[in-house]
Amino acid sequence: MPRINVASVLVDDQTKALAFYTDVLGFVAKTDVSLGEYRWLTVVGAQEPEGVELLLEPDAHPAAKAYKQALVEDGIPFTSFAVDDVAAVHEGLRARGVTFRQTPTTMGPVVTAVLDDTCGNLIQLTSPA
Repeated sequence: MPRINVASVLVDDQTKALAFYTDVLGFVAKTDVSLGEYRWLTVVGAQEPEGVELLLEPDAHPAAKAYKQALVEDGIPFTSFAVDDVAAVHEGLRARGVTFRQTPTTMGPVVTAVLDDTCGNLIQLTSPA
């Protein structure tokens, strides 16, 4: 059966995205291969070095930019990351200057919060309620 190996998040600047996803969110750089103007640039969870890779994919295609803009305008997160405690992560990230579009909110069996990744995306954090 298929397994998720790599998932993408469209970013407006790969270097800025790498800094945010590693220095702020705590992911770890996994692969960084130059492909000319862009890079095959992935990060993984610090506790899961062999886990699913997140590709910091350039949003160079015009459709990607329009798609991202529409999602942000409608307040829709591009992707979701699991954390153990949304409220604690929210407070820690806010203290580091991260902008949140939604503070921790209980939605049935989960608590969610939505942050701005500084690269053109809204990202949802989730934990059990």
